Amino acid sequence: MDSSADLFLASSSPRRRQLLAQLGIRFSLLPIEIDEAQRPGEAATDYVRRLALDKARAGWASLGTNPSRPVLGADTAVIVDGEIMGKPQDRNHGLEMLQRLSGRSHQVLSAVALVGRNEAVRLSSSSVTFRNLNAADCEAYWDTGEPQDKAGGYAIQGLAAIFITRLDGSYSGVMGLPLYETAELLQEFAINVL
Repeated sequence: MDSSADLFLASSSPRRRQLLAQLGIRFSLLPIEIDEAQRPGEAATDYVRRLALDKARAGWASLGTNPSRPVLGADTAVIVDGEIMGKPQDRNHGLEMLQRLSGRSHQVLSAVALVGRNEAVRLSSSSVTFRNLNAADCEAYWDTGEPQDKAGGYAIQGLAAIFITRLDGSYSGVMGLPLYETAELLQEFAINVL
């Protein structure tokens, strides 16, 4: 692990690594596995906040006694009709998800948590509107391989950008790490961004 790093990132997401690096933050990776099942009756906002915090807490706990740097955790969820859409399970599920997003707006929640001697969480909420997609659009997009491991079955930073007619909120939040909220947390923990 890099001893000059500012923090640990409790994630294996290449997008989160890219976004954190964009801020100029030095970090060490700390991939963490937690149970990501939604609890009965748990609201989507509570769910993403809990997962971000659970990831950061698990990372902090894995470092043993008296870690020198905080741990950052994040989680992102795509919500349609009040339901959290996870990652596509297979081709048919992925095509179904894309059809569900077609011609309408959905919400993307992205939470970021920092755990060290104290804890803090921030939440970003964005609205994303897709144009109407036909079956050929959905199949062609699925066949690129891009949506297969993405929440909601699409990547705003990739080819899915051609489907998006409007974004109200945080582009980086929809990608998986809301940079404004992340910078707020880092400053709270005396980690300089600028």
